[in-house]
Amino acid sequence: MDAFIQRHEQDVIGVLNGFDRMRFRGTLRSICYAEGLDRYLGAVGVPYKDFGVFAQGLSERLKDHAREVARKAGRPFEYLTRSSQEKEKVAQAIATREGVTEGLVCVLSCVEPCQSFSIRRDGKGGFGFRGEERKCMHLYFYYLDREFGLMHVRLATWLPFGLQVCLNGREYLARRMNKAGIGYEQRDNCFTWIEDLPRAQQMMQDLEKRKWERFLNTLAARVNPLLGARGKLELRSYYWSLSESEYATDVMFQDAAALERIYPALTEHAIQRFGCQDVLRFLGRRTNARFNGEVCGSYVERAEGVRVKHWLEENSIKMYDKQGSVLRIETTINNARRFKVRRMTVWNGVRRMRWIPMRHAVADLVRRVEISRAANERYLEALAVVGVPCPSHELLDAVSRPVTKEERPYRALRPVSPAEAVVFKAVLQGQFHLKGFTNRVLRNLLVPSPASDPQARRRASGRMTRLLRLLRAHGLIRKVSGTRYYRVTAKGQRIMSAALKLRDADVAKLAA
Repeated sequence: MDAFIQRHEQDVIGVLNGFDRMRFRGTLRSICYAEGLDRYLGAVGVPYKDFGVFAQGLSERLKDHAREVARKAGRPFEYLTRSSQEKEKVAQAIATREGVTEGLVCVLSCVEPCQSFSIRRDGKGGFGFRGEERKCMHLYFYYLDREFGLMHVRLATWLPFGLQVCLNGREYLARRMNKAGIGYEQRDNCFTWIEDLPRAQQMMQDLEKRKWERFLNTLAARVNPLLGARGKLELRSYYWSLSESEYATDVMFQDAAALERIYPALTEHAIQRFGCQDVLRFLGRRTNARFNGEVCGSYVERAEGVRVKHWLEENSIKMYDKQGSVLRIETTINNARRFKVRRMTVWNGVRRMRWIPMRHAVADLVRRVEISRAANERYLEALAVVGVPCPSHELLDAVSRPVTKEERPYRALRPVSPAEAVVFKAVLQGQFHLKGFTNRVLRNLLVPSPASDPQARRRASGRMTRLLRLLRAHGLIRKVSGTRYYRVTAKGQRIMSAALKLRDADVAKLAA
């Protein structure tokens, strides 16, 4: 990202990192699966034949409670006939009409799909619960919160009473800055100028380190009267996970004209040049044969601007211009299990740190931030080359001369020669972007049939060692400290890519 900022430092006034939209999911883990619900009903003495009446009674209690909450607050309780209706716009209209500045805005209800259970034959001559997608009434409690502004809590009124809490990190920052007396200019869901950007960034980081369970449990107790001692059902509290998160990096430009000068070139480069391996690298995924998912992209022109989006299975990274002068790079994580987190585990009776799939739980929120921020930075770093006025000879001349490193001379490279092209293609392979490559890996690529003679293998290894030293002397690769791995530098990426492009260029087009 630093290269992109330095490239446009005359036009960029600041960068803000932090969560945009966050959607938390609350799950009653004791009854969220068929066997657990079966055990629970057995414990409270509800037979299968009475399950429908029992569940309907609980559903009515939730609806009556919602109506009572709205009545006590003097707020409307409205039923929406279409689930596709934009509920946030309805809530905003009510808040504007009634002058609501804090607290409950309204309670909306509509019928939507939900994950629930039905009683079916189990194939063994008996009956049991089976998870199915059904439809039930959902309740939307919209609040104007002191910290998070307009937010909502969504409650399914049928077992297992799934809960969602949706809020916005940018609204949180706006309210924090109001309280701290920091000047800013906000348009829609982004900031085009902030008086004290370091303090604002620290406020966003406070959101990342927040202990969420207490806040979320308080919201759950407001909307679900079945919890706790008053509910008389002995249901445990909700287990909280982050089902969807949008982590955005906003690059704020001086004005709309400054961003407009470069944005068409950025979108063209992103949709034409970023391939599958690039998207895998942005999101920190391996680029080897073990990946069998799908990568796709889209280029969409909208009324508010042009958006480029890349999907990697359920997760995505996108770029768009906000309010004319803000370049936003945003990573959306819907399936956290696609990524890894380092945690203490027990393996064969031994406790040790291992890389395992990341959880959706809020406990892994810090790791989620690391992954999302790194993805945004890699994306911006890849865009740093766009619009750089640099003739090819300025890049290639730098490595076409002999160099001396640590009092040892090294020959000049021949960037467009066939021999050097084979080496460049080998080290630029996508699978080396994350972990790097070793002497052995490079030897297997450049020497297709390794000799069985140990002495011949040693000679081949020595040849690779001299080649690695040569590339390091010219600054094209670097050694990863404490390991045997090497990685391509930013300089090496530009020079070797330019050399390969020049070799494959159409002479007729160059002459024209």
